[in-house]
Amino acid sequence: MEYLLMIYRDEAKVREMTPAQGAEMTAAFGAYAEALQKAQVLRAGERLRPSNDATTVRTRNDKTEVLNGPYAETREQLAGYFLIDVPDLDQALAWAARCPGAQYGALEVRPIWPRSEY
Repeated sequence: MEYLLMIYRDEAKVREMTPAQGAEMTAAFGAYAEALQKAQVLRAGERLRPSNDATTVRTRNDKTEVLNGPYAETREQLAGYFLIDVPDLDQALAWAARCPGAQYGALEVRPIWPRSEY
């Protein structure tokens, strides 16, 4: 079953990192992605640009609104993701716990709804 591991972190804290801390974090994510690849569970994964680069689209009453920036104002923003394919939620949670993002913020683990089921 596929699970999306969504990485949330406080962008302000990332901006405060020293170059050495940033390099350490990047290396940790690289090692994690390599472990996912070696285990043959990685389907996709990418780092996202900061939330101020986002554009939000909403449609209400047949009118489309396009807003610059993220929709929600929260302390932690979606920073990246890994799409993995593992047998069950327990294994998805185990991989999420190993993700460096769990140390820098939080991970939301969400099962993917297979197209064949809707």
